[in-house]
Amino acid sequence: MLKEFSFGFGSGEVNVSLPEEQVINVVEGKQVEAITNIEAALKEVLNSPIGTLPLKEIVNKGDKVAIVASDVTRMWIRHDLFLPTLLNELNAGGIPDKDISLVVALGAHRHHTHDENVAVYGQEVVDRIAIVQSHAPIEEDFVCIGKTSRGVDAYFNKHVVNADKVILTGGIVYHLMAGFGGGRKSVMPGISGYASIQGNHSFCLHDQVGEGINSNCASGKLEGNNMHEDMTDMAKLLSPAFILNAVFTPEGKFAKFVAGHWYDAWREGCKYVDEIFGVAITAKADLVIASAGGFPKDINLYQGSKTIDNAFAAVKDDGVIILLLECRDIMEPPDFSGWFNYESLYDREVALRKGFTVPGFIALKCGLMAKKVPHIVVTLPENKAFMEKAGMIAVTTLAEAMELAEEKLARKDYTITVMAHAANTVPLLNR
Repeated sequence: MLKEFSFGFGSGEVNVSLPEEQVINVVEGKQVEAITNIEAALKEVLNSPIGTLPLKEIVNKGDKVAIVASDVTRMWIRHDLFLPTLLNELNAGGIPDKDISLVVALGAHRHHTHDENVAVYGQEVVDRIAIVQSHAPIEEDFVCIGKTSRGVDAYFNKHVVNADKVILTGGIVYHLMAGFGGGRKSVMPGISGYASIQGNHSFCLHDQVGEGINSNCASGKLEGNNMHEDMTDMAKLLSPAFILNAVFTPEGKFAKFVAGHWYDAWREGCKYVDEIFGVAITAKADLVIASAGGFPKDINLYQGSKTIDNAFAAVKDDGVIILLLECRDIMEPPDFSGWFNYESLYDREVALRKGFTVPGFIALKCGLMAKKVPHIVVTLPENKAFMEKAGMIAVTTLAEAMELAEEKLARKDYTITVMAHAANTVPLLNR
């Protein structure tokens, strides 16, 4: 019996009928209700936090408070919707706006413009408190306060180090290197110096040159994840006073807030992310058909890399992946697409070891995955050359992709896993 499945592709959809008996997994996120009264939900967690006293009792009159907040690349976190309530709670604890600053956790990303500050944090926040930008390459803005257990010097922004109380804010999602975003990522790389970021991120690469990436640095994995463990060491050295993180629905609305101890509250949030976006699968499949979910999640290959990573986790070693990625802006961003100009994966890896960047790591990982398992990408005709340079096979229709996949699998009785929203859903085997 055939069953129809629909996949987002750019602004439209692609449909396919598949033999129902061959489909062993349909990977979809859990539907959860969005928070309707954001202010009430925030006040509840700020006054009944995990592992600490309420925020109002953490701060003391006269304290200089630094709030670390994610930059414009994490605009989906919607700081503008929760920062005013956080400021009001600090005011209630005896901290006036003049003693509060917001530190933009740029890591090595570029500086914000004033308009971007308004867009990310809201006009009210920009009008109320001072905003400081932490930009890793500016060495004089950072001070070393210690060393992690793995030998990485911890350089932190001086403004944060000199604050009496540090509050971390952000959003928790799966992260393909650190296991989960949020929490200690506000510290590393958020307000860390460039040398510290390079030292920490190098744990994502294999100990041996030429062996590619460290398999322990993966989505949803914390135990044995060297990068995460080093990040945690960094945050311990800073010892933030409080954290406020958000977890989201599959539609991007607030599902839950967690607040309190910088590690314990964050871990509770990670568990909730697992509940919503971690999907148990019975077995890996011969063929995985995956879509990011359409525009803007498939606007370019960089955004599509989340889909690739999640699809790869669901396919057998001798299987095939079909990806539906329109990629209307295929050459964006340049700091990702440029990595595919290296003639070999070895050259790409060596360059990454000399100067680590997240886009470079993702480009290397994409190349390594495509080398292990054939990636057939349904995309725009003009993307063919770039996809081939990325080690993938470009086609223009799903029918063509299915025919090619069957040729590579060399049989008709293959198993199938369907991932219609693969940008957000992580397949979990034996869970």
